[in-house]
Amino acid sequence: MAKLTKTKTKIEQYHLHKDQPEKLQFEIYSLNDYLTKNIGHTEKPHIHSFYQIIWFTKGKGKHFVDFNEFEASDNKIFFISKNQIHYFDNYSSYEGVIIHFNESFLIDNENDIDIFLKYNIFNDFEREPVFTIPSVAIENFTLLVSNLKNEILTPGSFAHKDFLKHLLKLFLISIQRLGKRDNCKNTSINNQNNITLLKFKQALEINFKKVHTVKEYANILNISSKTLTNHTAKIALKTPLELINDRIILEAKRLLSHSSLNINEIGFQLGYEDPSYFVKFFKRQTKKSPSDFRKAIS
Repeated sequence: MAKLTKTKTKIEQYHLHKDQPEKLQFEIYSLNDYLTKNIGHTEKPHIHSFYQIIWFTKGKGKHFVDFNEFEASDNKIFFISKNQIHYFDNYSSYEGVIIHFNESFLIDNENDIDIFLKYNIFNDFEREPVFTIPSVAIENFTLLVSNLKNEILTPGSFAHKDFLKHLLKLFLISIQRLGKRDNCKNTSINNQNNITLLKFKQALEINFKKVHTVKEYANILNISSKTLTNHTAKIALKTPLELINDRIILEAKRLLSHSSLNINEIGFQLGYEDPSYFVKFFKRQTKKSPSDFRKAIS
């Protein structure tokens, strides 16, 4: 089992082969083995610089992601994005599988945007990060995981990385087709409203620290503000501005939780040159000041 390296912040930050880009940027473990080996760490809030898939095949408890509590039970599968705060409960007898990979594993070059990785299953901050695998699909997913486990044991095989990559993509595509995201509809990429929303999420994830207005995002997407608003409202049931504000607030909460930056520095990092404006914005959105929020979680 590969050892993850960690960075000391207010909470632990873990990396996968951070200083070894030549290594395969992919790992798959038995969930029970992983939790046993890392006892004392997994049940504490932490973040990753890589992507994580957690499939609970057996067990019942709670999993915590970005200040929210979710049920962890048979055939729940969580998709944890980079820099999401998450942790397990104290139940150590879960069975299942856990997968780690860096973005570079699926993306061959900077222009190769993988829509499943970036903007639909992962990084979907306004929707729950958990799917339920229906009973009719369990055999299919079990076979995919078995193939991944077998392939990882044969690093000298022809096209080893390519085969792993395609198996992982097939796993993600199958989740998109067959899995049921808890408490919301799946997003199809074949509908124009959905495509616009996904492109907006892509632009938002890249630019939220410096771009805060609907007009600017509409310009990035080469559409009108009205068109962006209409497409977003039909699918997300929120305005673009609400999604922009939600993303900024989520990042502010993460930084208040795990960084040692002061409030002025956090505001500046999120694009607010006037610290007082950031404090007012945060309080307007959350009903708490940044300092009160930080005290409440410390």
